[in-house]
Amino acid sequence: MAEHLLGRKGAARIELIPTEVLQAVNAGLVPTVNLNEFLALDLPRLARNVARHIGLNGDEERLADTFGMLEAFSKIKRHEHVARALYDIVEARTDRDAIAHALATHASDVARCWAAQWVMFAAMPLRQKLDAARWFAADPHFGVREVAWMAVRDEIAGDVDAAVQLLQPWALDADANIRRFASEATRPRGVWCAQIELLKREPWRGLPLIEPLRSDASRYVQNSVANWLNDASKTQPEWVEGMCARWERESRTPATTYIVRRARRTMADAIAS
Repeated sequence: MAEHLLGRKGAARIELIPTEVLQAVNAGLVPTVNLNEFLALDLPRLARNVARHIGLNGDEERLADTFGMLEAFSKIKRHEHVARALYDIVEARTDRDAIAHALATHASDVARCWAAQWVMFAAMPLRQKLDAARWFAADPHFGVREVAWMAVRDEIAGDVDAAVQLLQPWALDADANIRRFASEATRPRGVWCAQIELLKREPWRGLPLIEPLRSDASRYVQNSVANWLNDASKTQPEWVEGMCARWERESRTPATTYIVRRARRTMADAIAS
């Protein structure tokens, strides 16, 4: 019923979002296409609709309690609380796996983000969490892919060496989204997440992940690797400069040139000032 909306271009401002689009987003029929749609959606309404789609009661008391406290949190944090409420409702059910699959494959990108956050809530070792996050790391929607790495960020920070070892095959994967996850999930500083202090001090521990990506054909991956090195340059500029110089000598490709230029941007700003 909403297929004609799937190829739309997102509105430049929230007030310009067509009513039909917002209704479809809130109904869980179509994914958001930009940040404005994400910020404009009616979270309780969407959550109730998604709950019904995956076989739950949209009027669950646990959900209602969560909706009542959402105003106390940022718009981004509110989604984590909704995801947690759904997780708690489902956790003890015998059909939990079927419901989890329904959420992970839902038409709404926001619903799939909540499913990705379930990985964060689950009491599993790092290897299992990465296995679970992989589905979301390859999601066609950029928002779901961001939540995927954030869902395992704390575990990665808690055991950097193990994470690097487990993610090495990801850095060689045929899917650019999976390769990008290996870099983005281990950035020393990152965005909207806790920093990884060990990689700030010793970024060379992440070299097995970023070295194979130094001439990656995907701009999506290139930007992540450049940001990884730019993060590291804020605490280990000499090491990053040495890496960039070596890559320039050994890999004379446009991709490497682009990565190195962006990786040096903080150091270049410091020199200019």
